[in-house]
Amino acid sequence: MKQPTRQRLSHQARRQQLISAAWNLVREQGSDALTLGRVAEEAGVSKPVVYDHFGTRHGLLAALYEDFDLRQNAIIEAAMNAAGASLVERANVVASSYVDCVLTQGREIPDVLSALDSSPELAEVKRKYQLDFIEKFRGWFAEATLPQASMWGMLGAADAISNAVVGGDISQQQGLAELQALILALVERHQ
Repeated sequence: MKQPTRQRLSHQARRQQLISAAWNLVREQGSDALTLGRVAEEAGVSKPVVYDHFGTRHGLLAALYEDFDLRQNAIIEAAMNAAGASLVERANVVASSYVDCVLTQGREIPDVLSALDSSPELAEVKRKYQLDFIEKFRGWFAEATLPQASMWGMLGAADAISNAVVGGDISQQQGLAELQALILALVERHQ
């Protein structure tokens, strides 16, 4: 067991330390091992510190997803801002950014996503971020009138393809090519 840390961190710095410790725990042992007590051990702090930041395991899972979502959106938005105007280039940027972000996080994101589906409250957290992504996607491809059903289909495909790449079921190149083709077909179909 790690010794409690004596270092005083700001609230935000401590929260980030705890989130990093939680990601390490999920990476090494899976989301079933994710408890507030285990995060405290991993971070070298007392349990009350972790409870003060997240309240419950559900709060911790929501914070992990928020952390992932913020990083993913920042990467995709920066890439889209730098992308050219062609539909092919923008579809490629979204596909590669999405898959790369999931790859960077590794096997722990499918684990956390699965845990998020374990309760209605957590599923609602996940849904909020999905709806935000759908609206951003619509903005990036404003030349098309994309129905809600198509948007959910694209998001589901992006998640499934990314998870298949992380799991080694398909290569990164195959995943990128397929996701780009799906995005192109979706947008072109509704132009």
